[in-house]
Amino acid sequence: MTDWDPSQPILEIENLSISFFTRLREIPAVMDFSCTVMPGEAMGLVGESGCGKSTVALAVMRDLGVNGRIVSGTIKFKGRDLTTMGQDELRKLRGSEIAMIYQEPMASLNPAMKVGRQLMEVPMIHQGMGKTEARALARQLVADVRLPDPDRILQAYPHQLSGGQQQRIVIAMALMSRPALLILDEPTTALDVTVEAGIVDLVNALAEKYGTSMLFISHNLGLVMEVCNRITVMYSGEAVETGDITDVFARMRHPYTQALFRSIPLPGADKTTRPLRAIPGNFPLPHERPPGCNFGPRCDYFEAGRCDAADIAMRPVEGDSRHASRCLKFDEIDWNAPVPVTPRGEDGLIGDVVLRMEDVRKYYEVAASSLFSGGDSKVVKANETLSFDAREGETLAIVGESGCGKSTFAKVLMGLETATDGKIMLFDENVQSTPIQYRNTDTVSSLQMVFQNPFDTLNPSMTVGRQIIRALEIFGIGRSDSERRQRMLELLDLVKLPREFADRMPRQLSGGQKQRVGIARAFAGNAKVVVADEPVSALDVSVQAAVTELLMDIQRKNRTTLLFISHDLSIVRYLSDRVMVMYLGHVVELGTTDQVFAPPYHPYTEALLSAVPIADTRIEKKRIVLEGDIPSAMNPPSGCPFQTRCPWKVRVPGDLCEREVPPMRILEGGHQIKCHLDDAELAGMDPVFRVAAE
Repeated sequence: MTDWDPSQPILEIENLSISFFTRLREIPAVMDFSCTVMPGEAMGLVGESGCGKSTVALAVMRDLGVNGRIVSGTIKFKGRDLTTMGQDELRKLRGSEIAMIYQEPMASLNPAMKVGRQLMEVPMIHQGMGKTEARALARQLVADVRLPDPDRILQAYPHQLSGGQQQRIVIAMALMSRPALLILDEPTTALDVTVEAGIVDLVNALAEKYGTSMLFISHNLGLVMEVCNRITVMYSGEAVETGDITDVFARMRHPYTQALFRSIPLPGADKTTRPLRAIPGNFPLPHERPPGCNFGPRCDYFEAGRCDAADIAMRPVEGDSRHASRCLKFDEIDWNAPVPVTPRGEDGLIGDVVLRMEDVRKYYEVAASSLFSGGDSKVVKANETLSFDAREGETLAIVGESGCGKSTFAKVLMGLETATDGKIMLFDENVQSTPIQYRNTDTVSSLQMVFQNPFDTLNPSMTVGRQIIRALEIFGIGRSDSERRQRMLELLDLVKLPREFADRMPRQLSGGQKQRVGIARAFAGNAKVVVADEPVSALDVSVQAAVTELLMDIQRKNRTTLLFISHDLSIVRYLSDRVMVMYLGHVVELGTTDQVFAPPYHPYTEALLSAVPIADTRIEKKRIVLEGDIPSAMNPPSGCPFQTRCPWKVRVPGDLCEREVPPMRILEGGHQIKCHLDDAELAGMDPVFRVAAE
């Protein structure tokens, strides 16, 4: 590799086409893809699921499996073509010169081997390093990725670490041999937003320290903006736009890039006056791509006879460095024209209280040794004194990191668990100690849930229509099969699915379509309160916008109370009326959306907000990265539950934060904050977001 000139690209992909071969046909996954990464550069690869992002990454690693094949084009790494290399040469490159970090950290870790041993293997295999030297390097890298107590971590097995810690170990493993190119495939998707912020900071710092170039794959535009300096947008197997982050975000020149930005809730989006705009139509299957422009059937600027006449090549955008677009009309479109959106008009008035929780606690008792059920039992305090109410037609968002008690609260409310203490009033009935099997049909039908993963909630051997009819039968709706079938078809209309979908099986539906079926089933019994547990986090951004709009349309029509559980504060800001912030089983802040998203904040809310990636070059953001993980609910800290991670703790005199749980304080306008900070400190807080001066 000594003949490579460092002023040349480290990775140069030219006109790459990749196909997968099945018994029936050749399926083209990537066509005519070109991308250049210079030394020290971070290139973001974005697009919806199925667009070919991960296929490109696997092609660079030459790991396409038995069915995948590079049909044409070249992939040059440091000037050498990877597509013509033999297995021995590739083996020397992988892990030493080129490393890859996958979405799921446990897929890269051996569960039966200690972390230290796994890290040491990399330099021992690739560089012939001795054991003592490899161990010292492993310890240094564990410290570099900001893990506490490196000696303990090296002696741990992967299952003894949290998800964020596992991902840091995988990053350390990838960096053990100081690779020149690091490929990251959705490395933070499974992590909390606060952990994600720490990983992003870490990746940026390490890339700078070691001079590593990056190919960063994500569907999160805000995250790409924080990590990368260049971006390539993919749609249906093709690169449709590429350029500098600022050029593409501020002066986009492809209709698909524009449509993506219109479907994500940036600051300024408003559910009544400036609603999100979902991309019309569906993503084309690889063997059903249209002639000409792949995005043509969904494009606002499509021109028949021109856009569908022939394949379209990438063209440079004048005035910008290395900015190109795969659009025939990009210099004819008025990119500054206002978004053609029809305002919805005012939301309906929020009505009376339909759900009230008073001092609800949920404790679990677990044996000290769950394997042998011996020893003293321990208590997991999942929810501590939850108190709030929800009104008719209102959207109350519940936010917080994994392990804060959001899902436990949902299970207790649904009757899947019973509360240890407190009152849950649904209309005029106390359902706190009534499991779901003993609740009457009216209670069950009026309180429903939409789950995070649409794939797990549908019966794979039952048609869509039958699954909805089954819910109607349970709720006692309709006097005959024909009445129930008619109601089922109306529910499909309600969730904007074609009626012919009634005869389809779940496997024939996309993720967004499955989620719509889940929503139709939840509303089958005219639900009055719907708990939506992360209902859009598994979906692409464009599908996310459509499902979010659908939930709000149904809410307006049915006057439903929506409890929206989420860790995505961008979507929460967009659709909620009030926000409840939870930490380690406690409600630490509760107020209207405007109150929670503006100072004064609870210190935890402030950190949550600062961790949200925002895909807007005009927004300046305060950066707060929380140290450490959420403490265990089995062994919570004394005093304030947040005191072990709180950056504001030094402002509170003495050891008050460590001794006493703060009282819930009611500020102006009914805004509630559980914190020991005095009024002057709260009043002096700066906003997390501000619009940068032009």
